[in-house]
Amino acid sequence: MSRTTDRRGGRDGSPRVVVVDDSPFMRGLISDLLSDAGVAVVGEAGDGEEALSVVAETRPDVVTMDVEMPGMGGLEAVERLMEETPTPVLMLSAHTDEGAEVTFEALDRGAVDFFAKPGGEVSTGVSRESDRLVEAVRSVADADLDAATRERDDPSAAASRSPDAASEANAADVDGPLTVVIAASTGGPNAVERVLSALPMADCRVVIVQHMPEAFTSRFANRLDEASAYDVREASDGARIGAGEALVARGGSHTRIDSYRSGRLRVKLDEDDDSHTVTPAADVTMRSAAEVIDDPLVGVVLTGMGSDAAEGIRAMADAGAYTLAQSEDTCVIYGMPKRAVETGGVDAVCDLDDVAGAIVGGEA
Repeated sequence: MSRTTDRRGGRDGSPRVVVVDDSPFMRGLISDLLSDAGVAVVGEAGDGEEALSVVAETRPDVVTMDVEMPGMGGLEAVERLMEETPTPVLMLSAHTDEGAEVTFEALDRGAVDFFAKPGGEVSTGVSRESDRLVEAVRSVADADLDAATRERDDPSAAASRSPDAASEANAADVDGPLTVVIAASTGGPNAVERVLSALPMADCRVVIVQHMPEAFTSRFANRLDEASAYDVREASDGARIGAGEALVARGGSHTRIDSYRSGRLRVKLDEDDDSHTVTPAADVTMRSAAEVIDDPLVGVVLTGMGSDAAEGIRAMADAGAYTLAQSEDTCVIYGMPKRAVETGGVDAVCDLDDVAGAIVGGEA
């Protein structure tokens, strides 16, 4: 096997990629899809041990890493890579509940983001999703690995990730029932967990829109439920939440705030709206919150690539909500927060560790 390959040149400014997969067929397929899009594939590896050597030799901008491989698998490889040759990693995971579980562990170990491989015929599925794969690779290549590492390794953050963490803080007094809508994408799972685990218990209900496929959002909700004092679950059509509760928008559909009465809100899932490039879209949830909720309202835009949440945060600001964006220095990808700030609809820019305090202490 040729471990390094300079046969695929990229266009100016394109990321340099190492593709890691135990299947020669999949390595070739992924490499061809990337190179056809102008991304330079500079190396390939069939297992984690080989990946460490190839990455050290080629020093790529990003690594695509399969999870299940003989010998050293993807999880150990990511952890070793972060120790030896820190490089942004995009995990390629199965579109299943089991795939979601191992993917979140990979994110804990240092991976920046993941690409859920489609089910069914592998070659057909991946080829059909080629644009999304290329976008994910480019996004991860642009990640601020220092910010991701600080977020993952900060001892104070680790201490906050416990079921009693937020409840141990003084309960916050807010001016009336407070509703919070949080948007995130690349780098978001860990960032959202960090914010929610630090959010003091209050007369507060939270809706989280994290760009994530359907097989992953239920597991993400469980993860947040375990890490925070809030009762967190995946959104379902007609679900209602009140104080101390949170919903994670379900992948594959948009979550709209359908009604709000006496401190309790009800959501509706919309699977027919294909006018957005991402599903779930934060713009949908934020705009509906601005239209429906007349009590104090806070909008938050965290790390992520693209412009989703820009229109939504502007709508929330126009409705009188207090709006926050994560600071560039603490973002893994300063895309969504940047676009939100550019709308003029953001009241404050905060470091990640200050977001929870700003939510309950802001001027909503």
